[in-house]
Amino acid sequence: MSTVNTQIPNRERLIFALDVPSLGEAQALISTLGDSVQFYKLGLEVFLSGHYFELLNDLKGAGKKVFADLKLFDIPATVAAAVRQLARHEVDFCTVHGNDGMLKAAAEAKGNMQILAVTALTSLDQGDLNDLGFQCDARTLVLSRARRALALGCDGVVSSGLEVSALREHADPRLITVCPGIRPVHNDDDQQRVMTPFQAVRDGADYLVVGRPIRSASDPAAAAEAIQKDIARAIETPEGD
Repeated sequence: MSTVNTQIPNRERLIFALDVPSLGEAQALISTLGDSVQFYKLGLEVFLSGHYFELLNDLKGAGKKVFADLKLFDIPATVAAAVRQLARHEVDFCTVHGNDGMLKAAAEAKGNMQILAVTALTSLDQGDLNDLGFQCDARTLVLSRARRALALGCDGVVSSGLEVSALREHADPRLITVCPGIRPVHNDDDQQRVMTPFQAVRDGADYLVVGRPIRSASDPAAAAEAIQKDIARAIETPEGD
């Protein structure tokens, strides 16, 4: 039985991480990428540029989808207030990185926005998790957090592609899975738990977050289109092939 959610338009599955320090660089990349990207992640780096909401509103005005990856972490009342502010801008996804109270507060304030709980950052390996005091492996941690998040009213999780097959096997099928750490080829950057676009989608990832492999390419639009083709191939290839 296929694990692929066929209700999501194929070309919206690729989320480009617009991690740049200035408005000019962001606008140049958006122009360059054109129709090759339909969904953008706006994180902390572009937030600190001072032009976050200008970019957000421009993207929404152009018919793009927006993922506000701000990993909100504060007392529940403050998290809820921040979520309500983001929802006013018609943000599609927002990340919250916290305990049950924070996740529940975000879920209750989300409006039409969808809340994603951060499970375990893809830059962390097992040694890092041990250092942080987690007495379990990444798979167990991700499954536990995913189940809690959905029970608290969140819509999905951010997790490595390496854990997504376990999520599809053991978590509620309604769970949205967003996977960073996607690398079309071998990487030597700070991402530890990585997977190719094709395999991540075949294992059940709904959305793939890709930044540097597109941003650093000599032709970013061509790099994005290559990933779009991998996504389409993963969905169209019969199981077992």
